[in-house]
Amino acid sequence: MAKEAQAAPTGPVEHPSPHHRAHLYDLQGKSHATVALPLAFSEPVRVDLIRKAVDVARSHRRQPYGTSLTGGRRHSVEWSGKGRGVSRTPRLMDSMTGAQAPNTVGGGQAHPPRVERIWAKKINTKERRLAFASALAATRVAPLVQSRGHEVPKDAHLPLVVETPVEEIGTTADARALLERFELWSDVERASDRTHIRAGRGKRRGRVRRTPRSLLVVTSGPGRAKGFRNLPGVDVVTVHRLATEDLAPGGDPGRMTLFSHAALETLRARLGEASP
Repeated sequence: MAKEAQAAPTGPVEHPSPHHRAHLYDLQGKSHATVALPLAFSEPVRVDLIRKAVDVARSHRRQPYGTSLTGGRRHSVEWSGKGRGVSRTPRLMDSMTGAQAPNTVGGGQAHPPRVERIWAKKINTKERRLAFASALAATRVAPLVQSRGHEVPKDAHLPLVVETPVEEIGTTADARALLERFELWSDVERASDRTHIRAGRGKRRGRVRRTPRSLLVVTSGPGRAKGFRNLPGVDVVTVHRLATEDLAPGGDPGRMTLFSHAALETLRARLGEASP
């Protein structure tokens, strides 16, 4: 006997993962309420997808390079022909010194790098979105944040969600005072103390110093929270430009992140989710 067709549900479909909640802090570092985080913060942390998405983002910034088309081939050479009892290597005029061939001193490369090579990698849209959600979810896991080297305050609820007036901080002194109230200034000092001279040739190309990453401040729009921009290791990014690489530098998830309340609501709209 044929099975009866089941009626399709007409009401809203509930998400299997619950909304995680975070404390909403004021500028004095005190919490008076909680806010529901977007469902992306409830996704499982997929380190493999996060590292793949970061690798793809890095590949898009790689600059093509190649050798000169005439490099190693600017010689006046001749070939004596076959049957002379010598190799067929091109030699300098009126000389037995080999030149221009890849197996000679000063000759051209056998397989030089070409500027036509495509370095950019690709990633599926669903993988990229899931990697972004996984990077968001990692910001609320304290062990992952500590494994990155951040100094997490005691009894801190991650990620930090601060009231919208935090975006009006325009001086470094006010930003430092706020971070001291949240016991986050020690993490900025960690980034400052571990700043060192880069090893290798990068020093010749303008990348002299290397600074560890510290706090990430997410704002609802450009030109806000300018007081945080001059602090060592601290990055300020708008929620519209927030990417997986910002949340997981180097592909390692769990960056210490501070959201303004307005940025969190804008992120909810960006992810296509209605306010709970």
